[in-house]
Amino acid sequence: MRALAEGRLTPVVPRRAATVLLLRDTERGPAVHMLRRRASMAFAAGAYAYPGGAVDPRDESDRHAVAWAGPPREEWARRLGVDEAGAQAVVCAAVRETFEEAGVLLAGPDPETVVADTTGEDWEADRAALVAREVSFADFLTRRGLVLRSDLLGAWARWITPEFEARRYDTWFFVAALPKGQRTRNASTEADRTVWTRPADAAAAYDRGELTMMPPTIATLRQLLPYPDAATALAAADGRDLTPVLARARLEDDGAGGQRVVLSWPGHEEFTKHVPAGGHPGGGAS
Repeated sequence: MRALAEGRLTPVVPRRAATVLLLRDTERGPAVHMLRRRASMAFAAGAYAYPGGAVDPRDESDRHAVAWAGPPREEWARRLGVDEAGAQAVVCAAVRETFEEAGVLLAGPDPETVVADTTGEDWEADRAALVAREVSFADFLTRRGLVLRSDLLGAWARWITPEFEARRYDTWFFVAALPKGQRTRNASTEADRTVWTRPADAAAAYDRGELTMMPPTIATLRQLLPYPDAATALAAADGRDLTPVLARARLEDDGAGGQRVVLSWPGHEEFTKHVPAGGHPGGGAS
């Protein structure tokens, strides 16, 4: 951070990624599916997050290869602020990673339906092949005779990992409702626990210091608080501002003859940190 603030660091180009706030309704309002990243992970170890991951370049190389339903690619491109190939790749990443990490698939035999069960051994074999990148997402859908249901996703937010981090992501956050008949499971090797939790409960646990979350996670979690059900949250996604949130670092006098780094996220004052020499606050986008 100090090197960046002093102009001595060239930021790493962030990888495009997507993550999904998967919702289901309960008697007390919507719950969101979260996973806890293993303590051994190089990025956000021990933090609670949503299913998600980086774009697979194969999803971008041929924009006509993926069977597609919902808003056309050009509409997604305008919404996400990228070109059509990039929009397809980001949406594919959101759907593919949700299947890889939670076992939930936002796809169906036609534009009006969704698969009802993804728990058999054949589904698990396909999921493992996707994780290992042995098969592309387009080929998986084609072989299964499935159409990606982009209309089941709502673009919610966009966060970019701070420029001083060595591992950076440009991450789009989506909301989606758990399809009827499907159920989540901990399918990720990166997580040691998964939970369904009400946003208010998870946010309160974060405030008490009981749950660790990166700034984008707790920020998007708090943004769900006003919505009484999954459908209302999904409907609200169309009006969400997708201006990227990127942390800023600057140097200031510390009042004792030295300097400190001030790290801030525009529009999210609760995350502002004053970091002395040798400190590190974290702050990724997942």
